[in-house]
Amino acid sequence: MTEVASATASAVMTAATKELSPEEERVLIRDIAITAEPNTKEGDSFFLITQKWWQNWIDYVNQEQQQSNNNEGSSSLSGNSASPGSSILKRPSGIDNSDLISDGTSEDSDPDGSVVIHDTLLEGRDYVLLPQQVWDQLYSWYGGGPTLSRKVINSGLSQTEFAVEVYPLRLQLLLTPKGDRTTIRISKKETIGELHRRACEIFYLNLEQVCIWDYYGQRKHALMNDMDKTLDDANIQMDQDILVEVLNNGSTALSGGISSPGNGFIDKEATSVLLEPSKSGLSIAGGLSANKIASRGYSPERLQNQTLSYPGKEMDNIYGSIGVITRGVSGGLIGLLNLGNTCFMNSAIQCLVHTPEFAAYFREDYHQEINWQNPLGMVGELALAFGELLRKLWAPGRTPVAPRPFKAKLARFAPQFSGYNQHDSQELLAFLLDGLHEDLNRVKHKPYINSRDADGRPDEEVADEYWANHIARNDSIIVDVCQGQYKSTLVCPVCNKVSVTFDPFMYLSLPLQFTTTRTMSITVFTCDGSALPSTCTVTVPKQGRCRDLIQALSNACSLKQTEEIKLVEIRNHLIHRFLDDSVISLSTIKDDDHLAAYKIRKSTKGNVLLQLIHRRQELETSDSQRWKPFGTPLVSTLSCDDVILSGDIQTVVQTMLTPLLKEDTEYTDNSDPSTSGAATDPSNHSSGEVDTNRASTSTNKVLPTLPLQLVDESKTPVDLSVGHEKAVNVSAASPIVVYLDWSSKLLEKYNLNYLDNLPEVFKYGPVTKKARTEPLSLYTCLEAFLREEPLVPEDMWYCPQCKEQRQASKKLDLWRLPEVLVIHLKRFSYSRSMKHKLETFVNFPIHDFDLSNYVADKRSSRPQLYELYALTNHYGGMGSGHYTAHIKLLDENRWYNFDDSHISPINEEDVKSAAAYVLFYRRVKSDNSASDTTGARRVRNKTSYKH
Repeated sequence: MTEVASATASAVMTAATKELSPEEERVLIRDIAITAEPNTKEGDSFFLITQKWWQNWIDYVNQEQQQSNNNEGSSSLSGNSASPGSSILKRPSGIDNSDLISDGTSEDSDPDGSVVIHDTLLEGRDYVLLPQQVWDQLYSWYGGGPTLSRKVINSGLSQTEFAVEVYPLRLQLLLTPKGDRTTIRISKKETIGELHRRACEIFYLNLEQVCIWDYYGQRKHALMNDMDKTLDDANIQMDQDILVEVLNNGSTALSGGISSPGNGFIDKEATSVLLEPSKSGLSIAGGLSANKIASRGYSPERLQNQTLSYPGKEMDNIYGSIGVITRGVSGGLIGLLNLGNTCFMNSAIQCLVHTPEFAAYFREDYHQEINWQNPLGMVGELALAFGELLRKLWAPGRTPVAPRPFKAKLARFAPQFSGYNQHDSQELLAFLLDGLHEDLNRVKHKPYINSRDADGRPDEEVADEYWANHIARNDSIIVDVCQGQYKSTLVCPVCNKVSVTFDPFMYLSLPLQFTTTRTMSITVFTCDGSALPSTCTVTVPKQGRCRDLIQALSNACSLKQTEEIKLVEIRNHLIHRFLDDSVISLSTIKDDDHLAAYKIRKSTKGNVLLQLIHRRQELETSDSQRWKPFGTPLVSTLSCDDVILSGDIQTVVQTMLTPLLKEDTEYTDNSDPSTSGAATDPSNHSSGEVDTNRASTSTNKVLPTLPLQLVDESKTPVDLSVGHEKAVNVSAASPIVVYLDWSSKLLEKYNLNYLDNLPEVFKYGPVTKKARTEPLSLYTCLEAFLREEPLVPEDMWYCPQCKEQRQASKKLDLWRLPEVLVIHLKRFSYSRSMKHKLETFVNFPIHDFDLSNYVADKRSSRPQLYELYALTNHYGGMGSGHYTAHIKLLDENRWYNFDDSHISPINEEDVKSAAAYVLFYRRVKSDNSASDTTGARRVRNKTSYKH
């Protein structure tokens, strides 16, 4: 047991025997929570507690902090939340979860027969989730109830993340041919076999008598006969139907489904709304979640800043009394109800719905263009669901729409968006555009086309050929409106082979970066004994290669014509890797890496590298010691034209260590002359010439023989401190690794401080508040996107000339721009250990976004001007944030803020903010060109897309 856990257990025992103060309660619950969370595993229980009671308790235990802490926050255990304006708060009464309880009938019960909760609860608004240890402690103090327990399940694509299944699946079991029906609750992680067992138990049947069908949408989708498969893997959705079919004569299944009213089944839409809580570290089952479970409103660390507001209970009829339908009122001002963390979907949908070309297209008869047979599409269902939703949003009136049918289709065809967790609106947008394109692709049979390489042909000819090939396979309203083309140039770093292709794009994902360079610090060592090690700081391109770093170091340290730089990465006092490949991307070198550069004589055929590893004795146990590496290894070269003698290696090592000799050291020649050397007389095997000025201090001083060891080619240890003329059997194909074992007596003769504390590539210092004179421009982001950079190692290019995978340089150029240009600002970054959001303010133009200078195709003289008409915003952190949309109604020439069901006018100057995430630009029509405002009439003349 850890010290924290032990102390917590002791505190719990103490708490059970005496009444605690509010501050003592707060500290104890905080410590229990910190101990419990990292140990969460599948099958653990979490408990719902009403937000109202929890908030009262938070205010009560934080009241002692009210005078000293003014930080905002409503549900923090860190001691900085208190109820403003109150003096002394009374201790809360017993826990009361009654407002979470549903009034539903007993048939709609949970799998374990526990109390049923309301379908419309939101985490952080109605309740918080507590680990069992926290709940047990609170319950022992306050009592009350009822107890609402939920299990932790595996979640995510890898099934290694945890989520709390607040809402198990609610399924409608339909028995045929008898016509009985019932509703059950069952975990999405239960197997199909368990569903079979439960169905037979409910309808008093034997397992051999029935078969079960996925009856989503009153249609037989799949026979559920894989008994070990989970309901989650079978893509079973909340509130869907399951057909329990009694076999005819115990042997064959009935061939037809039940669809007529005469059979007792009603094709009804689910009347209850499942609103599952927000993902903020803690995820509610139904989608991907973070690995660490921390409930919003409960987390002991950073929950004081949760200020997002969510809609109330959003049933279909709640707004019926305030919906005003009048003639002459502008359309397009209808909001979307939040079904539970669906703001990411609502914001993206509103931007697409208010794209004029799409609004016109889907409000006319588009059914004739649906591609019912496209295997890459959704058999038209996504297009139909989107079109129906768009028509509702452009209907007269202001009554908000609940997008449940659309979300059901979305979950059916894109399970990653199922459930009620927060998702990335840009990822949803990418799926929608691609899915709508495939559903509406006018090409029913895609021809096979083999694109030819440019082979020196004019770019204009190649680009038009690629575009024609693309249109021959992809032809839809989405292509007409949103797709452009860019030129991609790849250059092989070895043979300089150039490959040019022209690829379509649906949107541009622009990086957010102020600088294009980075500063790197590297320690430079000389192997000829001419100078002490020194740290050199250079500036290199952020997306550069090792050759750029080596060139910068060469210039900074005045490299001679006869010398070269050998760059290495040091880890654990050993050489981890040689950065010999000049095309290695600098992005593979992290800021906390440690690099060393060695100035050595230029490599020749007769030279071999020598690595010197320093070791010293360290106490391993009470009575044993071992030699362990320390300091920074040194590198030099050694001539292998002749036989290598142990004395040659002694001389090279002594030369490298010459700058580290202490000036006041007394030297005596009490060793065998055959096994010692002078610092000023290196043999011809040395890698360089000794600087006479630096070495003059030790002239005529004989150095002691160094205790050097190596393992020769035959794997035999060789003691190089004995026998100056002894030949050493080594391979010229690999570096010679020599170990220098430093005794305490030898350490007194050298100053090895220069070999310790190798600096990091970039050391982050204290944050300085230095205001930038200008914000980051959208043009700067675009230039960074178009800048040449090497491919990442995971995305190597196969060079047809080298016939090998190469880390080529890639350069993008815009060639053909679409009518609607979608720009994604890459605010989110992901790594193995963390997720991060950039809050950078980007200054994007609302009018006259001029891309003329960025388009490589110069055949057209017309300006490439765009105007902003919509954008999505993201506020808050990675998992618990909130999405809205700013949209300009072109007919009114006025901007509105779409925040789920709430719509309000805003000023144009308020459109720009650091929350801007996805920008929608529309081409400005020139005066002499006809404005196609319908968007439904497809442009048959493909040359209209040429510039």
